[in-house]
Amino acid sequence: QVQLVESGGGLVQAGGSLRLSCAASGRTFSNYVIGWFRQAPGKEREFLADINWSSASTNYADSVKSRFTISRDIAKNTVYLQMNSLKPEDTAVYRCAAGFMRGHYYYWGQGTQVTVSS
Repeated sequence: QVQLVESGGGLVQAGGSLRLSCAASGRTFSNYVIGWFRQAPGKEREFLADINWSSASTNYADSVKSRFTISRDIAKNTVYLQMNSLKPEDTAVYRCAAGFMRGHYYYWGQGTQVTVSS
């Protein structure tokens, strides 16, 4: 069992940056793929990026690849999502998830709210 806890959300002005964290407890992220998603009110959940913990290979949605960066800190058992040049349309609840392969996630965090003001 893996428990995921997101942090780092908040209110930021357009053009600003935030770094979200996804920390795991219960076990390490070894052998997992960790993904970041978001969901805005009235919209479907959107995939943003993922990272293979073992190889550190990454994958991004086209909509964010020029502005968002996913990374990991092995010592802290934490995955980050660095978000730059934020726009009001980035406002959403951001969640991380973990699974054994890309696209198949079994464990989800509760989410952290990101609000970008214009």
